[in-house]
Amino acid sequence: MEQAARANQPAKLPGRSRSRGAGKWALIVVWITATVWTFDQAPRAPDWKLVVLGVAQDGGMPHLRCTEPPCADARAGRIPAEKVSSIGVVNRDTGAAYLFDATPDLPAQVHALTGGRVPDGIFLTHGHIGHYTGLMYLGKETIGARDAPVYATRRMADYLSANGPWSLLVKDRHIALTIVEPDRPVSLPDGLRVTAFTVPHRDEFTDTVGYLIEGPRRKALFIPDIDQWDRWDRNIRELADRVDIALLDGTFGSAQDAGARDMSQIPHPMMPVTRERLTGARAALWFIHINHRNTERGRAKDIVREGMEFEL
Repeated sequence: MEQAARANQPAKLPGRSRSRGAGKWALIVVWITATVWTFDQAPRAPDWKLVVLGVAQDGGMPHLRCTEPPCADARAGRIPAEKVSSIGVVNRDTGAAYLFDATPDLPAQVHALTGGRVPDGIFLTHGHIGHYTGLMYLGKETIGARDAPVYATRRMADYLSANGPWSLLVKDRHIALTIVEPDRPVSLPDGLRVTAFTVPHRDEFTDTVGYLIEGPRRKALFIPDIDQWDRWDRNIRELADRVDIALLDGTFGSAQDAGARDMSQIPHPMMPVTRERLTGARAALWFIHINHRNTERGRAKDIVREGMEFEL
């Protein structure tokens, strides 16, 4: 009877419980795979970086009429020569690139930034020789560029348009001028934004601006030339607390760096003064636009080096 009762019981399907467990794990695996795929497909912020293309003040290094170190060392090949102060911003994904200041070293700097292609825009700070004269390489004597975008203040643009040889660049459409208004952002593709702001400097022919450069992740301040922080109607410390990187005027480390020249005729903030003002600031402080006599050259760890990169 007992055996018959057992015989009448429903038969257990072999592996049924294991199949339920396997099905459960299969669902989990599918969920994890879908989640990972979703994250992989999520929009990624554009990949912008800022690149240091030049370090030196307008005359470069080695400098004319300089026979002492570091110029003598650079001429002898013991240390690298330095190009004139400039930075670039480039998108790693698309190759889009913007140049800040057109220096006498423009061909080499554009090569480093884009491989030789004319940048998608050139932002000028002012009308001193180390900051705009590289535009000459866009004319018919060299590449004969067509409508290369140049961003400049109204006064800077008027100077280029009214004075040769620069006026030929405008007249023959080698460059196309776009006016930047101080404190009005210029929105560029892929989340890049650039805002000019006026700074006090020796404005013989044009005014002078610095730039706030905003990427998807980080913000940078670029002020290669300014007379003195106290002559500005803004607070450099407050600005440095709103950005991640501050690339600031490091022309002189001390008044002695100017040699026999009258500092009242070529005022710049001393590097120790700038360091003191920015102690504890949010921004990482880096000096650029370094005079060939600057005694902090080669010693200070907060002087930029050509080829340095910063994420934006």
